[in-house]
Amino acid sequence: MGQSRPRADRARRGPGRRTVTPPELPAPLAEIVEDFAALSDTDKTTLLLEFADELPPLPADLAPEAMEPVPECQSPIFLSVDASDPAAVRLYFSAPREAPTTRGFAAILHQGLDGQPAAAITAVPVDFGHELGLATVVSPLRLRGLAGMLTRIKAAIARSG
Repeated sequence: MGQSRPRADRARRGPGRRTVTPPELPAPLAEIVEDFAALSDTDKTTLLLEFADELPPLPADLAPEAMEPVPECQSPIFLSVDASDPAAVRLYFSAPREAPTTRGFAAILHQGLDGQPAAAITAVPVDFGHELGLATVVSPLRLRGLAGMLTRIKAAIARSG
């Protein structure tokens, strides 16, 4: 299952501060959205960069060359979706450290969706990225990259089912 956010990151939200998230979001992704929604723009940028540092490495048997490219992203990113078990879809991302925004988006999707059921992932609105409140700190083109990653994840799940 996807990794949980470190408690230190959530502490910034403050006691009792909760936001409303769309019901279509799996719990781990909803929690990430709440974390971002409660922060100032500066802290949102910092949290996005923290996510970039937390993107797990690829398994040894998975090479970026064998993964699907995401041309909607400004930086070279590749993803692989293992939906062989629809009850627990596995997501893998390869993103260069020199592209922290894209890498952060990949880590958000990984932590929020990895290990979730296929039906829960396909129910996530493609524009959920707007719920993160990053429109004031990253360009619309970068947000389209996040949507592109999610769209390709959903398409891979549909192909496997």
